Amino acid sequence: MSSQPASIVFRPKAIAIDIDGTLTNKKRAINCNAVEALRKLKIPVVLATGNISCFARTTAKLIGVSDIVICENGGVVRFSYDGDDIVLGDKQKCLKAAEILSKHFKIEFLDLEYRKSEVCVRRNFPIEEARKLLPEDVKIVDTGFAYHIMDGNVSKGKALEFIAERIGIDTKDFVAIGDSENDIEMLEVAGFGIAVANADLKLKEVADMVTSKPDGDGVVEALMFLGLI
Repeated sequence: MSSQPASIVFRPKAIAIDIDGTLTNKKRAINCNAVEALRKLKIPVVLATGNISCFARTTAKLIGVSDIVICENGGVVRFSYDGDDIVLGDKQKCLKAAEILSKHFKIEFLDLEYRKSEVCVRRNFPIEEARKLLPEDVKIVDTGFAYHIMDGNVSKGKALEFIAERIGIDTKDFVAIGDSENDIEMLEVAGFGIAVANADLKLKEVADMVTSKPDGDGVVEALMFLGLI
C-alpha cells in the first residue's frame, strides 16, 4: 500500500459496491456505520448485488444512495427506482444448465420466480464438480450465501461497463468494493479495487487494497483511506 495520501492514490468519481458480505455481515445484518458513511458521499454510489432487483432498489432507497443498481450478478441493471429492469442475461440458458446439474445433485432453487437472468440455488453440492458438468456458455459462482448459475456473458464487471457508458463516467473512475468471487470482474474493470478483510482469497488477489477490517467496517476503512469521509 502506498504511503501517499489516499487523495493522491486515487480520486474516484463514483463507487460500485457489493451488499451481502460487504455492507452486511454473514447474518445479513447491515452495518449502520457503513450506511452513515455512504450517505456522506458526494459521488454516485451504485449497489452491485447477486440479489434480485426489488431487493437492490429497496436497499438503495433505505441507505439513501443512487437509484442505479446492478442486480443478479450483472444480469439485470436499473437506472431509476421507478424505471424498468434491463435484462442482460439469458435465464433459459441457466435453467437448462440447472437441469443438467439436477441429474447429479439435489438442486434446491431460491427466488426462482423473481429472477430474470439467472438461477440461484442452495449451496448443498460441490461447486467444482458442478463446474465440470456445465456447458461453456454458462458459469456458476459462489457468493458465500448461495450458488448462482449465470449466463457466461454476464458479470458485475460487464454490467458496470454498461452503466458507466450510459451515465458518462469511465469505469476507470470508479472504485469497486466487494467480498466474493462474483465481484472479481467488477474490481478488474474499476480504476481501484478494494476487498474487505473477510473477502474470498481470489478477490483479494486482484484487489488494489485489502482492508484490515471485515464487511461494513472495512467499507468505512476504505472510504477513509480514499479521503471520501
